[in-house]
Amino acid sequence: MKTREIPREEWISFFDNLSRKQEGWEVTLEVLSPDIGDQIEQRHMLLAGVTAEVADQSDKIEIMMGGKPSGHITHIINAPTQVNLQLTDVGVYTAVQIKAADGTTTLLHLS
Repeated sequence: MKTREIPREEWISFFDNLSRKQEGWEVTLEVLSPDIGDQIEQRHMLLAGVTAEVADQSDKIEIMMGGKPSGHITHIINAPTQVNLQLTDVGVYTAVQIKAADGTTTLLHLS
């Protein structure tokens, strides 16, 4: 496995490209927090898209998922500080790791 950090100035284009390439793919969303530990938030959801809003002091990343009868879900990461892409040795995306200022880490597992 390889990990590549995505620079903040590339977040918007990175997530736009990821959304185009991975839209409709099954994903799992995992949240790791000092307060609640490791929690699976969603399993077997279809990725609708990921967006990044980069602005002075109000950055946020939104992960939109759907495909279940219960409808669509949007997971918001406020004040993200770091985005890492996890890849196989041959370059296949496996997960996106997003760290937030509050110590929470969100993992978007790409199936």
